Amino acid sequence: MTELGALRHLAAEIEALEQAGLLRKPNAPPPAGCLVLCSNDYLGYGTDPWPASSETTSGAGASRLVSGHHAEHALAEQTIAEWLGFEAALLFSSGYAANVGAIAALARPGDVIVSDALNHASIIDGCRLSGATVVVVPHRDADAAEAALERARGARRRWLVTESYFSMDGDSPDLVRLRAACDRWDAALFVDEAHAVGTLGPRGRGVSARVGVRPDVLVGALGKALGLQGAFVAGPMVLRTWLWNRARSFVFSTGISPTLAAAVRHRVIRVAADDEGRARLERVTERLRAGLASIVGDALLPSHGPILPCLVGAPEDALRVSARLRERGVLVQAIRPPTVPPGTSRLRVTAHARLTDAELTRILYAFMETVMETWNP
Repeated sequence: MTELGALRHLAAEIEALEQAGLLRKPNAPPPAGCLVLCSNDYLGYGTDPWPASSETTSGAGASRLVSGHHAEHALAEQTIAEWLGFEAALLFSSGYAANVGAIAALARPGDVIVSDALNHASIIDGCRLSGATVVVVPHRDADAAEAALERARGARRRWLVTESYFSMDGDSPDLVRLRAACDRWDAALFVDEAHAVGTLGPRGRGVSARVGVRPDVLVGALGKALGLQGAFVAGPMVLRTWLWNRARSFVFSTGISPTLAAAVRHRVIRVAADDEGRARLERVTERLRAGLASIVGDALLPSHGPILPCLVGAPEDALRVSARLRERGVLVQAIRPPTVPPGTSRLRVTAHARLTDAELTRILYAFMETVMETWNP
């Protein structure tokens, strides 16, 4: 046996991934002056100094249920709930932990979960862990979603789970129709607003608030537009109490740093008031969208908001285009399966509020040169 012992099979599997153009490796940090056009720091807060007092405790010390519950956690959760207009909120260590923990705690064997085909991996894993029957419906197909809820009349409980702003496609479901379908068939509406809170809707409250829909469960992220780390689940107090007791990714995790919780409160107050930042983001996005459309044509998929997906197709082609852009000082990572379906590898371009006019010109020029040299969209 080799020194890998029982893990020796992994070398062949890694080689197979590499041959398919799907092997992921750590990337070198972008060189100085490189424009990062693939992060989720939509408002640019992530580059700002840490907004918390140095007197705040750095570590929670234990899970929140043991001795890790601090005043900063409660204040942050109250601020989030008030911002979004919900009764309560609960902090999680990541968006993945929030979705997996909440869905697996809420749904059970005998339930039916109706899930959009392009939902995030954290939603998919939460559905699987719940033990419920999962019905996957075509992307943004409200008719199929309602039909699935109707067919599930014999279920113990029914759930409809969707993102509000899909991270790889930059599009949104018809939340008004989905809310009506849930009300008609006595189902709970679970909405992941990770890429929308802070960025879209009145006071940055997300797509649900923009269209006047109130989900039963709302998940939001703190590591995207708010520029920090972690996530939250918002809803009625009974939801918070249940998750406090039954969401395993919360119960069995050390509480997030109280210093981070204090920063969360600061950032929520800031983002709620930052209409100017959202307006600037919209202007940057529209210039970038118009410029990319003139360069790559139909390869720029229809979308709204700051996510601008450019379809390439094969994984190796997406990697090659990404490498050429990096050589020109623009960092846009290639997104490949299993993150996106086979045949839809892409460049996921994201707009950021702090891009200057000169930087936008530089970005579009880099795309134009790359198209002329190595990409035929």
